[in-house]
Amino acid sequence: MSNVKAPRSLRFDAANGSADDTGYSATKVSAVAGLIAVASFSGAEAQQSNLPPVNVDAPVARPKPVTSKPTSDQVRARNALRRAARRNNQQAQQAPVPFPNAGGLAADRDPYADPAAPYKGDRLQASGKFPEPILNTPRSVTVLTKDVLEDKNATSLKSAILSTAGVTLGTGEGGNAFGDRFFIRGFDARNDIFIDGVRDAGVSVRENFFTEQVEILRGPGSSFAGRGTTGGAINIVTKQATTEKSFYNMDTTFGTDRTKRVVLDVNQVISPTLAIRAGGLFQDAGVAGRSYVTDNRDGGFVAVNWKPVDAVKITGNYIHTELTGIPDFGVPYYRPSTASTAGGPFPDFGVNRNNFYGFVNRDFFRTGQDIGTINAEVQITPDLTISNKIRESRSTQNYIGTLPESPTLAAGAPFSAYTLTANPQSRYQVTDVFANQTEATYKSVDGLGFKHTTTAGIEYDNERSSIDGYTGLSSEITTGTSSFTGSGSLSGVSVFNPQFTNQPFGIPSLLGRPTKIGIDTVSGYVMDSANYNDFVILNGGVRYDDYKINTSAFATNGTLGQQSAEFGMPNFNLGLTLKPLPNGSVYAAYATSSNPVGAEFDGTSTAYGGINPNLPGGNTQIFGPEKNKAIEVGTKWELFDRHLLVTAALFQTEKENAREAQNVNNATAASALGCTYPAGTTGNISCITAGAAYRIRGIDLGVGGKITDKWSVFGGLVLMQSVVTKSLAPPANTILYSSNVGLPLANVAPQSFSMLTKYQLTDMWELGGQAVYRSKVYGGTLLAANQGTSIPSYWRFDAFAEAKIDKNWTMKLFVNNIFDKRYYDALYQSAAPFVLEAPGRAAYLVVSARY
Repeated sequence: MSNVKAPRSLRFDAANGSADDTGYSATKVSAVAGLIAVASFSGAEAQQSNLPPVNVDAPVARPKPVTSKPTSDQVRARNALRRAARRNNQQAQQAPVPFPNAGGLAADRDPYADPAAPYKGDRLQASGKFPEPILNTPRSVTVLTKDVLEDKNATSLKSAILSTAGVTLGTGEGGNAFGDRFFIRGFDARNDIFIDGVRDAGVSVRENFFTEQVEILRGPGSSFAGRGTTGGAINIVTKQATTEKSFYNMDTTFGTDRTKRVVLDVNQVISPTLAIRAGGLFQDAGVAGRSYVTDNRDGGFVAVNWKPVDAVKITGNYIHTELTGIPDFGVPYYRPSTASTAGGPFPDFGVNRNNFYGFVNRDFFRTGQDIGTINAEVQITPDLTISNKIRESRSTQNYIGTLPESPTLAAGAPFSAYTLTANPQSRYQVTDVFANQTEATYKSVDGLGFKHTTTAGIEYDNERSSIDGYTGLSSEITTGTSSFTGSGSLSGVSVFNPQFTNQPFGIPSLLGRPTKIGIDTVSGYVMDSANYNDFVILNGGVRYDDYKINTSAFATNGTLGQQSAEFGMPNFNLGLTLKPLPNGSVYAAYATSSNPVGAEFDGTSTAYGGINPNLPGGNTQIFGPEKNKAIEVGTKWELFDRHLLVTAALFQTEKENAREAQNVNNATAASALGCTYPAGTTGNISCITAGAAYRIRGIDLGVGGKITDKWSVFGGLVLMQSVVTKSLAPPANTILYSSNVGLPLANVAPQSFSMLTKYQLTDMWELGGQAVYRSKVYGGTLLAANQGTSIPSYWRFDAFAEAKIDKNWTMKLFVNNIFDKRYYDALYQSAAPFVLEAPGRAAYLVVSARY
């Protein structure tokens, strides 16, 4: 055997088996791999034949050593080349699979997942910003592939995210009653949701019928995505048209919670260069374990893929969704006294979990989105690609709901005589977004042998929102009467037997005095990934956001107030990845991010991430951006023939200049904090200050892919410790706590776990299930868990069975929340919060057709 070592770049490129891994063609590598494999097999056959031996004298100048053992590098190179050759030969020779999901080779497969292990995400959609496979990307990434979403029976972004470790739900403070409000690694991410890499600022509810996969990027990422993204960001990857093959899919669902759902997905190849894909959604449903609540959905999408010439690719899509029904603001919270941490949601103390505290003749919600995108990509040279993406979208939030708050008990009355106040909350919000992203990606090799993928871009975002409400139904107005003679709040509602559910109502009318919010952001960024022989990978990036916000609102006397602010926000990231073996990596990363005031589009006050208009007697403080920094070290390994990705990371994120609330009861105290104490006011007002700080540390473990050809797993475990390290305000509840410093954060689950698994019993049958755990979550105002309130920990178990009837039809039975566990998703930030109750047990039969 020759002592010449195989080049490291050749070895690792072939092991990864993809031209995209380094940006250079793998055609030659595959050919070499195939030749080596053929030569190996041919040699073995020759040794077993009866042909006479052929003796060849070795050249005298290069005598063969008496003994020669391959080095470890040569063994790894040979094995990597043979594995690559086997994979290529198997994929080339494999016949069409008999069932739609077998082998993941269907035309509608997730293009970013491992075809042989669809639970394993291989790449992120943003190939320019993240050119390396997930294995080589120095940050924690959770990818919910198409197959994971299907086996979770996740029909909305909320249902997909809440069964993922490390993510919790908020209740929509600031008016975002139905918008997706997630906390990633303990930080609010409600405005850090992206669709195909473009921020979706609509504060909406996202359906999954148009979704290919969901990517959760954990940790600060302002250099990648812009403002916010402190705990992470969520990117929804939409379904795109493909010229690979035409297909016609339909899924029909029937559920015990009155669910009737139909989803269509059709891809038509018009020519080798043009394809069109279209889909539709219809759903009529209730919610298991919740009386009167409904969840109806309609929608459609169309996508086009056109490649007029080899160097030009144009894609576009349009998405329309509309969700309607009767909203659910949950159940009241029992608390013996403000000095007690005892208590909990009333259903844990004997109240019927199905109780509905709203009004079916008044309450409603209607949430919609219209999103249009066009992306043009031009390959100027083999190494230079330029793309331009244009997005126009409109999102609407329109609802009236009822908050079950402030339960009270008359002296001497029995526990069953508890009553509450039914407070109205309403909103009519329209958000329009125009975005343009121009990006150039260049691939090169420097003199040291590093292969670079350099991406530079310019981004412009124009976001406009109009927020109105309904007359007499403003958020938590308190002007109602116990006899319910008009609109507004209603006291005296029985906690155990709400008696006003079917009260008649007139047609509500809008106030007609909307708050206007406008944000203009111009951003520039440069990032580079440098790969040396797939052994050392360096990446880094810088981004600068020029952020301008303007807001206006009407006072009750009709006065128009205005306020504006502008910030420049530089951020950066650095990462180092070492690959001791082709299937493993060890990394360290550092990143920063910024949260400017007003960036949360549902917030109309500083307390909820908004900005206060300059109204007479109002508080008009404008604070500088919150600053965040994080460090993460971790490792990733592809096991079991590289079909199972296992990850582990240690992380720490710190926030400075955080905003918090402080109660003041006189003009002098308010002035010292930069607030205005309105004339004629008595008692406390909430004054927002900046300058607090907190820290979150944790461990993040993940797994996704196949352990064997028949056994798939996907899950994670996240352990976090949060603490307030600096506070300028006394706690909201001085009876329980003397200081915010040292308290944990609100809305954070210190421990969370999820595991989805399935096993193929036969060619026809698959069985699977999911386990989800979340520890106790504490309530509080703004940052600190300072109210003495909490929702309990829980385990939830789901199961499913799938039968492949023939090559075109499958049936799948899901049972969610098998043991009908009573648990809660989130609680409101007040001393007497309402609590969002999770659905009870429900079964669903999904019949799927694939042609």
